[in-house]
Amino acid sequence: MEVEVKLRLPDAHNHTRLNSLLYSFHLKTLHQQNLFFDSDAATLSSQRAVLRMRFFDNDSRCVLSLKAKPVLINGVSRVEEDEEEIDPVIGRECVADPSKLSYIESRILKRCKDEFGVVVEMGFVCLGGFENVRQVYEWRGLKLEVDETKYSFGVSYEVECETPDPEEAKRNLEEFLKENGIDYKYSEMSKFAVFRSGKLPY
Repeated sequence: MEVEVKLRLPDAHNHTRLNSLLYSFHLKTLHQQNLFFDSDAATLSSQRAVLRMRFFDNDSRCVLSLKAKPVLINGVSRVEEDEEEIDPVIGRECVADPSKLSYIESRILKRCKDEFGVVVEMGFVCLGGFENVRQVYEWRGLKLEVDETKYSFGVSYEVECETPDPEEAKRNLEEFLKENGIDYKYSEMSKFAVFRSGKLPY
């Protein structure tokens, strides 16, 4: 189970100010491309599951993820998550021809078949995706991820923090944002849900 605090920033101004405030705590910058897959019959999404392929920093890494049964309430996200690394070259081949996903050796793809019923005859299709630039910070014992997410229909900004104690982390983070005049709201949709909706959240 992945548990995260998710707070949405309203605009580039607040995003830039927050990154400036956290500058001394910066660990790394990640450039991510996120692509999503399902069967033609939407077998995964009909069961509240998402298959994501994420490429990092010019294809230096590729991670396949299966997320299921997401719940996002009051800025705290809980979702079942399984991840595994795959060869980025194989990943790119599957993006070019999603049917190849049915034939690569993968624990996650086996789960898609065995648990969710995505059989070879169905095949996979690529739903598209989005780019994300993630600034990672180590702040007060928490790992903060400040995201700039670039959809085809606009750009959104978000702060995420994976933690076993989301209420305490959220309280600390909200106090920090308020003290420094950073505007925010609780996120109400996952990035995938925003992508599928085709419009930025208000």
